[in-house]
Amino acid sequence: MIRKARKFATKAHAAIDQRRKYTREPYIVHPAEVARLVASVTDDAAMICAAWLHDVVEDTPVSIAEIEFEFGDDIARLVADLTDVSTPADGNRKMRKLIDLEHTQAASPRAKTVKLADLIDNSSSIARQDPGFARIYMAEKRRLLRVLLEGDPVLHAMATEIVEAYYGR
Repeated sequence: MIRKARKFATKAHAAIDQRRKYTREPYIVHPAEVARLVASVTDDAAMICAAWLHDVVEDTPVSIAEIEFEFGDDIARLVADLTDVSTPADGNRKMRKLIDLEHTQAASPRAKTVKLADLIDNSSSIARQDPGFARIYMAEKRRLLRVLLEGDPVLHAMATEIVEAYYGR
């Protein structure tokens, strides 16, 4: 199932030629790292699959219904928990991030673990790549960490260390 999720995510992101914003690498390097981090703290195959698939619904034409059809209800629920629910019609970035934060707060501890791995990979180089945006981004991640306490404690500690290092603590 994990191989199937990897292939599915790779194909979905490649179909739109999605690339990492700063490095221009194929986007799949991000889900691969998120899956690696999740696999470092659990052998829960559904969580590892969700790590591979966590950005597919948000970033590509794939729907939650397609995820459910291909991978079942458990993985689809995890991916739904990991998918931002705000839309541009919801207002400015601050308002949208608040809506997404509330959605994440209601997520399962398993989804929060995947979200922590996502935060770790995305935050690791943001300050270096885009110092201007990092001020906004890291403040958002600091708030997000407060609702991710039910996620894996090892990943929470890693994420907290990255975010707090940005602030020089």
